[in-house]
Amino acid sequence: MELLRGIHNLNAQHRGCVLSIGNFDGIHLGHKAVLSRLVLEAERLQVAATVMIFEPQPAELFSGDNAPARLSRLRDKFVQLAKQGVDRLLCVSFTHKFANISAEDFIEDLLIKKLDVKFLVVGDDFHFGYQRQGDFKLLQAAGQKYGFAVVDTQSLLQQQQRISSSRIRDFLALGELQQAASMLGRKYSITGRVGHGQKLGRTIGVPTANLLLKRRVSPVCGVFVVSILGINGKTYQGVANIGQRPTVQGIRQQLEVHLFDFNADLYGLQLEVVLEKKLRDEVRFDSFTQLKIQIDKDIQLAREWHQLHADKS
Repeated sequence: MELLRGIHNLNAQHRGCVLSIGNFDGIHLGHKAVLSRLVLEAERLQVAATVMIFEPQPAELFSGDNAPARLSRLRDKFVQLAKQGVDRLLCVSFTHKFANISAEDFIEDLLIKKLDVKFLVVGDDFHFGYQRQGDFKLLQAAGQKYGFAVVDTQSLLQQQQRISSSRIRDFLALGELQQAASMLGRKYSITGRVGHGQKLGRTIGVPTANLLLKRRVSPVCGVFVVSILGINGKTYQGVANIGQRPTVQGIRQQLEVHLFDFNADLYGLQLEVVLEKKLRDEVRFDSFTQLKIQIDKDIQLAREWHQLHADKS
């Protein structure tokens, strides 16, 4: 799948496509229904199946740390979209300048002149352009004028209970991993590159791989049973803490994962940490000794969980 970072990288070869626009946060089953239709239309019209997303997500630009927790980073979206058969991902830099483009210019300059859209799928509540003046009706009128079909995602998702990123986010915040997985179509996971931490875990015999969470707010927090992918094609078992680590005066959100029966250098590796079960919330302990006692309990519970589910995974 081709990744285009910015509108300025569009050229003549990118004209003529079927297009869907949105955050696609999490790439859940609802998104997959849209993408399936998109790919079918692309094959029918013999053009590229293209997805347009924004970085940062609009709410993150306008609301900052008060924006909803993000389910997936750009890299995660790229991986999942590629699995769905999308040909091209256009990542638009969402700035205040871009947000101030008029709805009419968005349609004429981007959708028509630069992309020559043949088929468009957007959310029925999709708004765009200066002060969000563009809406689905305006796109329908443009489709009639320029000759492309416009459909909304609601027409593609004939479901009793609509799947949404916000509902998945709520389930994750409550530690309801199974409900979140049922909407995602897969277990929720976090990916990231292993960096250097404080190395405090080594002092108590519990070395951890530290993944810096490159997002404003994490949708999950606490201690989890996890499976770890990305090491020599194998799946490893472990336990992870996601949060600010209050006992050691942590100041930023971080994912610390302890791999069972593993002793090798992981620095620089891109890992995927799959959340299997939430054990408890993150709490502050009065001493490092108390923290060590609780970590030992967490490890024992996580090992027992993995042993119990070894034949079911």
